[in-house]
Amino acid sequence: MLSSFSVVYRHKPIRVSAAAIFFFGFSGAATSPYMSLIGIRELGLSDAVYSVLIFLAAVVNVSASVTAGIIADRLGHFRSPMILAAIFGIIGFGLVYVVPTPLMFAIATLLLIPVFGTINSLIFANIRAVSAGMAVRELMAVNSAVRAILSASWVLVPGIVGALLIGQPSMLPAFLLASLACVVCLLLFVFGLDRLPPVQEGERQHYSFFRSIRQIGSASVLPRLLAISLISAMLHANGTVLPLIVTGKAGGTPADVGVIVGIVAFLEIIFILFWGWVEARTSILFAMVAAALIYCSYLVFLGLAARPMDVYLLTIVAGLGAAGIIAIPITYLQNLIADRAGLGSSLIAVNIFLSGGMASLMFALGTSISDYAGTAIIASIAGAVGVGLLWLLDRTPQLKAES
Repeated sequence: MLSSFSVVYRHKPIRVSAAAIFFFGFSGAATSPYMSLIGIRELGLSDAVYSVLIFLAAVVNVSASVTAGIIADRLGHFRSPMILAAIFGIIGFGLVYVVPTPLMFAIATLLLIPVFGTINSLIFANIRAVSAGMAVRELMAVNSAVRAILSASWVLVPGIVGALLIGQPSMLPAFLLASLACVVCLLLFVFGLDRLPPVQEGERQHYSFFRSIRQIGSASVLPRLLAISLISAMLHANGTVLPLIVTGKAGGTPADVGVIVGIVAFLEIIFILFWGWVEARTSILFAMVAAALIYCSYLVFLGLAARPMDVYLLTIVAGLGAAGIIAIPITYLQNLIADRAGLGSSLIAVNIFLSGGMASLMFALGTSISDYAGTAIIASIAGAVGVGLLWLLDRTPQLKAES
């Protein structure tokens, strides 16, 4: 499994992309825990305004990711779009720190930072493009290793930033650190990625924007995207109900929540590499179904948990299932539009958006007819529906790993 990192290290464009995604994760991990705290408590936004702002930011992010993917496919490279996105991040995070007003926070949150967020899908698109000719097993290993690096940033950075800012009257310096992380991304893209010769007009692919959108909504893509989103929604639903179950029915404390989340995040890094090994030796479908069913079982047992120790014992199951749901869909979604690295990779952002919306609906339904424990079980059922749909669509092993 560690050989995945050796593949990443041997290829310069992939190595640079892996370093960039760590600092991309750094920016999010440094600021996300404090976003609502700064927006609502420090800058005075109301709960309703903040909720609308976050929803619209998600819409902007998915729209920008799809648009960036289409443009990058037209350009024939990803260096320029990633440089532009990094500049948006530098300005967005920097503005919040330098001019901490509700207006600047809204502009940064609604426009600048979501555009910076397109770097996630662009990096995986760039890896896909520069890996042309690489064996499918190696590509899966690379995607798993790079995703593990992104997870590592979310494990390491919150604690580091929290330690640096302990005792400070404001958490705004976290946005300065995020802006500096964006600067590192920019430097990596400018000096680490080779400037490719411009594509000649006769060789340039003129992809229509609306035709590209229709391709996402095609019968071969949309049902599979919805199936993956139902599975991924379990992660979002767990993020909502876990703290409520631990501090409620299970009788734990907020400290227990933090420790449990930290343990699972650490285990995810290890298990992401494990799933890369599994899918390279079986198939993407088998690995996806196995990981999703493991996470379904975790949510059922989470709903039945009666003590904090019950949830602690579930962390291994949670980490194993979550790692697969985090990492495996990357290659699967890219393969849905295999001939276009940019558009195919933009499905990563579309999946995040759809799964977040589905999780909100699950929470609303679950809490209206049951309690938080019942909501966890309802999310598990929805994930199982996604597994069934995926199995029906791909039971012929079209996405089987090949050497």
